[in-house]
Amino acid sequence: MEDIEDLLAAGGSPPGFRLPLTAAVGVNPKRKKKNKTINSLPKSTFFYQDSVNSYDTTKIPGTETIYMKTFGCSHNQSDSEYMAGQLSAFGYNFSDNPDEADLWLINTCTVKSPSQSAMETLIAKCRNGNKPLVVAGCVPQGSRDLKELEGVSVVGVQQIDRVVEVVEETLKGHEVRLLTRKTLPALDLPKVRKNKFVEILPINVGCLGACTYCKTKHARGHLGSYTVESLVGRVRNVIADGVREIWLSSEDTGAYGRDLGVNLPILLNALVAELPSDGSTMLRIGMTNPPYILEHLKEIAEVLRHPCVYSFLHVPVQSGSDTILSTMNREYTVGEFRTVVDTLTEMVPGMQIATDIICGFPGETDEDFEQTVNLIKEYKFAQVHISQFYPRPGTPAARMKKVPSTVVKKRSRELTSVFESFTPYVGMEGKVERIWITEIATDGTHLVGHMKGYVQVLVVGPESMLGTSAIVKITSVGRWSVFGEVIEILNRCSASSELQVGKDSPCSNSSETCVCSKEPEPCACEMTSSCGHTEEKIVSVPRNDPMPNEHSSQNLIGWLLRKRKNSSHKKMENETTLEYDQKLGTSHHGCNWGLVDKALFGGISVSLMTIIALFLYLGSRSLSSK
Repeated sequence: MEDIEDLLAAGGSPPGFRLPLTAAVGVNPKRKKKNKTINSLPKSTFFYQDSVNSYDTTKIPGTETIYMKTFGCSHNQSDSEYMAGQLSAFGYNFSDNPDEADLWLINTCTVKSPSQSAMETLIAKCRNGNKPLVVAGCVPQGSRDLKELEGVSVVGVQQIDRVVEVVEETLKGHEVRLLTRKTLPALDLPKVRKNKFVEILPINVGCLGACTYCKTKHARGHLGSYTVESLVGRVRNVIADGVREIWLSSEDTGAYGRDLGVNLPILLNALVAELPSDGSTMLRIGMTNPPYILEHLKEIAEVLRHPCVYSFLHVPVQSGSDTILSTMNREYTVGEFRTVVDTLTEMVPGMQIATDIICGFPGETDEDFEQTVNLIKEYKFAQVHISQFYPRPGTPAARMKKVPSTVVKKRSRELTSVFESFTPYVGMEGKVERIWITEIATDGTHLVGHMKGYVQVLVVGPESMLGTSAIVKITSVGRWSVFGEVIEILNRCSASSELQVGKDSPCSNSSETCVCSKEPEPCACEMTSSCGHTEEKIVSVPRNDPMPNEHSSQNLIGWLLRKRKNSSHKKMENETTLEYDQKLGTSHHGCNWGLVDKALFGGISVSLMTIIALFLYLGSRSLSSK
């Protein structure tokens, strides 16, 4: 089957717009014979095929449950959050349990073979369970003829604003393919964040490079940047939503804007100008390759010194050998990588740099590998992503003579051993740092915060501290993170997602401590956080979370029951917070009843008094009649 073209030539249908079946699709019934390639469809036709899956007519459309699995980078994670937001807005539920889901939605990654293998295993499991399936992401976009995708609905990386239509038709038993590239998806689509305090903001798609091993270019394509104005608008909106970290995401952040006649420093300065002056929201710059930031190092260093920008940057080097970098077509030398690292480290206090290494690239000799090891030893990066070379189909590197797999594995183990021998956080005990807290640790006991250099800090405290900033004293250090004791909580009131935090932050009053020096803050941290990076992530929207417009929210009895339940949880949290505040010597006042609460309480009280008065009146009449 050919790729599906957009229904509307001028940019496609708006998000959430549902077209009548006759206008939206053309039907090609499934035959026993192998389907022939269809070339006669007009470009404006939205095309699907009937599938063997039957449509359950007992289900109300838009109420089904979806299981979503996400593989890959933060850009993929953002795409999943956008797809979840649109589906949730139409009433679909989400579950972490694949068995209870009516449809599976898999967002895929094509960077490495293991990620694609995991996807293929999941597809097979879904088929065995006879579940409708939609596959999104880089795999179907970059490998559209993949055998495992036969008979499966697919949606491309630039078609995520059409995911509702694809899911609806797939649940009806149709196979849908939507892969043709169009304009970039809008940034203001509905979104359900995996972490409500973290906004992953894609600033561009694709890149300007042509690395010989890269499959992502096949999927994400050539560079396409969002305008500065649209990104500034998005930042304003997410800050108003209560977001406390903004991650700029891209296949190559440094290349931003070269297709629009602007550059990365212009964007960064515009975004930094929107950050709250109290330091409640931090900006993290995404991965950038060396070639496109060499000419802007001073400007980028100035931004990284800003107190509301993490002094952290991910700059992949991939190899310490110029010979291998040339074979990879990376368009820079080891010397230029050193220039990036040395300049930023010198100009930015507490600067932390993470990097990537590919072991066993075709043609890599023992001498080439030794140069890589020496480079890592010299800089002692606290965060290094080490990967074995995986030939990706359709790339030039896949046709090159491979290094024996035993040698590749040996080199990977050796470099990992060297890297794990580093002790980047030794000597930090006793230091006092400011951290920004955004999530709960996997142990369920600690909260996770980050220093300005993005060093991971684990602290003990109530969940009410999520979304706040704090001053901590480092008590002990580990290999991948440090442990701290909270001295003072900052921006406590900014933890509420209802607050409209802007230039004039409501936190900046006499009863709250909100400090953010306009001068660059010195940071004593030596290195950054852990080395590991997660290749797969799950976006889950709890099934029992009501949407804002649900009819049940208009039911008085249901409202009262939820109010009572929420009040009991709030009471327990307030008791924990009060106990923690007493330990810190701070105060935390509970929220007063709102106008609606008072009105409902007054109405209920009047009703009860009227009923009691009526009973007394009837009782007195009964006695008088006797």
